Amino acid sequence: MSLPASPIVAFIGGGNMATSLVGGLLASGFTPDQLRVAEPDAGKAQALRERFGIVVAASGAEIAAGASALVLAVKPQQMIAALAGLAPDAGALALSIAAGVRIDTLRSALPAGVHVVRSMPNTPSLYGAGITGLYAPAGTPEATRALADRILAAAGQTCWVEKESDLDAVTAVSGSGPAYFFLLTEAIREAGVALGLSPEVSAQLAARTLVGAAKMVDAGSTDVAELRAQVTSKGGTTFAALQSLEKAGLRPIFTEALRAAADRSRELGDEFAAASRPSIN
Repeated sequence: MSLPASPIVAFIGGGNMATSLVGGLLASGFTPDQLRVAEPDAGKAQALRERFGIVVAASGAEIAAGASALVLAVKPQQMIAALAGLAPDAGALALSIAAGVRIDTLRSALPAGVHVVRSMPNTPSLYGAGITGLYAPAGTPEATRALADRILAAAGQTCWVEKESDLDAVTAVSGSGPAYFFLLTEAIREAGVALGLSPEVSAQLAARTLVGAAKMVDAGSTDVAELRAQVTSKGGTTFAALQSLEKAGLRPIFTEALRAAADRSRELGDEFAAASRPSIN
């Protein structure tokens, strides 16, 4: 199956991430007749129809045939059940955005000839500001990789990794990453209150500082280490604060935290793989 110039993309699952990608694809030039969604919840299904004017079915089996790509957008625990009965065309792309479910696990539940690509987006994708790591096994056609990239670029930036196991690190860095910045902002807000600021003022200062710093990083013209140095005068207030953080072991703390996240991602992959194997009586 060669991929057409106007591919049909079918989403298995109509949750927040799928909704964000549908909106992004429509904004990028896809037409409503190129997009389909399988969503068993009648209320969510009707909301998707009314918002986007697309076909929404109750099951994946109703929309898989003829699709150039299936975007597997269900929770990891629901993945194997959601794939049951799907009959995508040979050569179609199956693009998983579910954490921890490995390619071998997906292949075992899909017909032969389907090209499987794994990805790890993050929650800023809901605002078109995400970053997604992708992995495609050897032998995946370039056109298939390009389609996967095009779909996920609708929600932000993309990057490709060389090994499937690298997605565990992607999960630790960017998949879980927004929570680290939320925690940091929360901690700064609480510290401001401890210094005598009102909760409202401290929350505003902490949040807007996060947003402003993110915009400076996103400008991309200056490395983050240089940005930090630019606001750190030796012997000044920022210098005092950063010295305290370094002495407290901030860097090794983050290294250990991300290692814990990556380890848990690997464990989940093992658990889903074991659960997908047929039992032998």
